[in-house]
Amino acid sequence: MNILEKIIQDKKATLSLTKKVYSLDFLEKKIKDLNCFYDFKKKIQENDGVSLISEIKKASPSAGVLVKEFDHLNIAKIFTNNNSTCLSVLTEEKYFFGKLDYILDIKNNFTIPVLAKDFFIDPYQVALSKSFGCDCILIIIAALSSKQADEIYSEALKHNLSVIVEVHDQKEAEAALKYKEALIGINNRNLKTLEISINNTVSIYEIVKNHKGPLISESGIKNEDDAKYIYDKTGIKNFLIGESLLSSDNPAELMNRFYQITQ
Repeated sequence: MNILEKIIQDKKATLSLTKKVYSLDFLEKKIKDLNCFYDFKKKIQENDGVSLISEIKKASPSAGVLVKEFDHLNIAKIFTNNNSTCLSVLTEEKYFFGKLDYILDIKNNFTIPVLAKDFFIDPYQVALSKSFGCDCILIIIAALSSKQADEIYSEALKHNLSVIVEVHDQKEAEAALKYKEALIGINNRNLKTLEISINNTVSIYEIVKNHKGPLISESGIKNEDDAKYIYDKTGIKNFLIGESLLSSDNPAELMNRFYQITQ
């Protein structure tokens, strides 16, 4: 069993427990009480320069624990103070040590769109994540059947959420094109093997270049040279970056270098 299959198997088990705790009616009422939603997709579309979707996570299966003294609000403060366009917050608990509560905490303290970064396998998770304040959800094509992806996408649009459809190979990229309102995220990391190549964005770009939604390069972008390479080859200037920022001694300086690549 590859790592993606393991995560999905465990997600099914935890989700069945969550459904017993939170009814859909309860979640919808909770959503109505929140007034902290922002347009994730529009924020990126209206940004003329480089868009950084800065990721907040304590750990990952590929890197282990990234931040020992983990404080999601402190990390969010650094990212927002240094002009992050949006935030990505890991909410998967077992493999990434994430929590949905992190999103609500951040939205109570900062005015910025947030992606709930999780493994969505059930439309129920859309209302669940929005009830904690998220503005965008993730559909990983490799983790879902076409029917599952369609259902989750439709549910997200019904809830006025932005959607990132994540792809890793050409077949997945072709499947993503039908989601006209989505952003397409090209993952440089193979979620089944955890191998990384930033050339993945370059090769898949040809398939998705005419998609009307924003295109995002995700994972494995260590520094401004990697980002500039992708930008020069494709024109993509939206990057989801986590580990390089979280492990940097000076994330503010690194972020500033990313912003310079189009100049």
